[in-house]
Amino acid sequence: MQRNRRSHYLFSIALLTLLLSLGFPGRAQTPTEPATPTASPTPSLEKEFLKNVLRDQKAIWTAPFHLHRADAKWIVPAGIGGMAMFTTDRITGDEVGEFDRQVKASRIVSYAGSIYGGGAMAATFYLVGRKTKNARARETGLLSAEALVNGLIVSNALKAVTQRARPLTGAERSEFFDGGNSFPSGHSIQAWSLATIVANEYHDHRAVQVAAYAVATAVSVSRFTGHQHYISDVVVGSALGYGIGQYVYHAHHRATAASGDGDNPLNASHWPAITPQYGHRARQYGVALTWSF
Repeated sequence: MQRNRRSHYLFSIALLTLLLSLGFPGRAQTPTEPATPTASPTPSLEKEFLKNVLRDQKAIWTAPFHLHRADAKWIVPAGIGGMAMFTTDRITGDEVGEFDRQVKASRIVSYAGSIYGGGAMAATFYLVGRKTKNARARETGLLSAEALVNGLIVSNALKAVTQRARPLTGAERSEFFDGGNSFPSGHSIQAWSLATIVANEYHDHRAVQVAAYAVATAVSVSRFTGHQHYISDVVVGSALGYGIGQYVYHAHHRATAASGDGDNPLNASHWPAITPQYGHRARQYGVALTWSF
């Protein structure tokens, strides 16, 4: 009876998490611009940071209430897939637990998904953007920090509720409500939320997108091969991180010429712009080369 009860709880947790991870990027209500223009200037992202985090949390946790009946076409397969992963977690976890050679390398890779690694990356984008007056880099840093904070809140909340035992905790490994903190993978959430912000901001640079998602994938895999999480932990964590990143970007991104969203023709091409420069009286002639990247 206790095992059946746990299975029922497990299905509820899996379904709720999948709803959060897949539902809120498209269903959550995003802030709308006022119908009439106002005289006051729009507050900066720095000033709106805490307010935006609170708005994000409201959107994330209420996302399942914005689903429609048509969403059953992906909810049902996702629920079945989630249950399949949960059912086989102990088997796959025990299998990878027999190998130790990859553990050290996995732990090194996973540092990129820690709150310290992600925070350092967000801070670097922001500080470089401020220093060089690069609006895109500055916004990338701010939105990355916002996504990381949201991911940390969601991760800790779900860990506190599920209390899943980690793979190396003995007989109770993989069990829920057992005082653990395995589900979901916080490193996966952090890595994917950061990667999604970077990939969206630099949508006109395929190499940046590939690199961002490749690093996030490596972090998620490393948490499994490093004996820290089960497959379902990292898959759900990755989906949550991706969803958080998508929502934060689409809710708070501000179109600028630097991001390629404006009408500046310099950003419509990867070719440099050459402008003649001359001073007739000083008899100085030359050209100015401008390359936007």
